[in-house]
Amino acid sequence: MLDVLVVGAGPAGAIAAWRLARAGARVLVVDRERFPRHKLCGDTLNPGAVALLQSLPLDESPLAAAPPLAGMLVTGPHARVEARYGSGILGRAIERRVFDKWLIDQAVAAGAEFDDGVTVRGPFTGNVRPGMVVRGVVAGPRGGIRIPARLTIAADGRASVLARSLGLAAYPPSPRRWAFGTYVSGIVGASDLGEMHIRGRRYVGIAPLTADRCNVCVVTGPRPPGRTPLGVIQAQVNADPSLRDRFVRARFDAPVRVLGPLAVQAGSCGVNGLLLAGDAAGFVDPMTGDGLHLALRGALLAADEALAALESGDIAGAPSRLAIARRQILGPKLRFNRILRRLVETPAAVDLAGWAAHLAPGAVQWAVRHAGDAA
Repeated sequence: MLDVLVVGAGPAGAIAAWRLARAGARVLVVDRERFPRHKLCGDTLNPGAVALLQSLPLDESPLAAAPPLAGMLVTGPHARVEARYGSGILGRAIERRVFDKWLIDQAVAAGAEFDDGVTVRGPFTGNVRPGMVVRGVVAGPRGGIRIPARLTIAADGRASVLARSLGLAAYPPSPRRWAFGTYVSGIVGASDLGEMHIRGRRYVGIAPLTADRCNVCVVTGPRPPGRTPLGVIQAQVNADPSLRDRFVRARFDAPVRVLGPLAVQAGSCGVNGLLLAGDAAGFVDPMTGDGLHLALRGALLAADEALAALESGDIAGAPSRLAIARRQILGPKLRFNRILRRLVETPAAVDLAGWAAHLAPGAVQWAVRHAGDAA
């Protein structure tokens, strides 16, 4: 029997499988997509994520060749704040199809098995006193395949089949936002800064991938203007004079992908026999740009708790111990993010940040460094 079944081969699932396999666990990773695959994302790693990956013994890293991001440009309707991380600290811009394939290849090289194109339908469970235990998953076109494991890690994203089927996660009433993302060439003024253009409860993110090609993602509320996904992006850009002029000669190079609603709340870190990792453990939105770092950190915590549970035999207590570890390690940053999101949802707050950039530039740089996990 498998020691651990990891559902989801994105960064969280891959890094968890890598950690487990290196420790000698028998690991299988499954994913419904065929790899390499594209994933709607800002295609950026903040400095914290870069530092974390550099601290791990991973081979053949593509990060050194990835375009550097030296900081953030944040604008509001009447303000512009440019802040650099400083001290040689950098984030990186890298397409998810490249990044995700590298990480799952690392997991396989460490000894994990990987099957893509496997659709997981839900957990299969058994009863023990005092309750239920997850003993693996059911998969396949009609759910006719059972994959048993001593422990399962659900790293299958914000729409996690496993988390939802077990009542561990749900969409909250608010915020209700959708993301529209694509690749665009010919944007004027792209630099080595990631960009976030906040206009109340909607924003436009721009990340430079090459000298001429950028990832562009619009995050907006329900029923945005535009008859098509591309029309939604064009409407948001054209409604903003500062962006409209930069997109005059822009070419949209790829289909627009849509994701939403974005926010997911997880009420628990798992149940007996199953742990949550990555976005399956909770996701708000990508405004702060640290989603991948949080996902990687959370996945390593889940993998470490899985190893401890397998060694001790106390699998039932693993979710509560993981919850404690997440609160200690990730809690302060998650609270900072919630405060920051509330602030930047109002144009006046962004304008105030613009004044602060002139009056107290060190404070603004600290906030950007902290958001990028570079402080």
